[in-house]
Amino acid sequence: MAASRFQAFWNHPAGPKTIHFWAPTFKWGINMANLIDCTKPPEEISYPQQVGLGCSGLIWARYSMVITPVKPYLFNDLSVTCV
Repeated sequence: MAASRFQAFWNHPAGPKTIHFWAPTFKWGINMANLIDCTKPPEEISYPQQVGLGCSGLIWARYSMVITPVKPYLFNDLSVTCV
């Protein structure tokens, strides 16, 4: 039973063999790393990570406006910035 569930997950059209799985996975990874960064003192904050998060947010915001139908509520990225 577990093997068939794993096989169904593996072969799913939005499963781990596609970008539809990995893009959100990495996006959430960046957000989690950023939350951990927020607990550090200001002089130890990773500025390249903050820039990466900002660029990722801009890409996501742009995507939310060009898809059909337009989803303006996706424009608000749930990312947290420390600076």
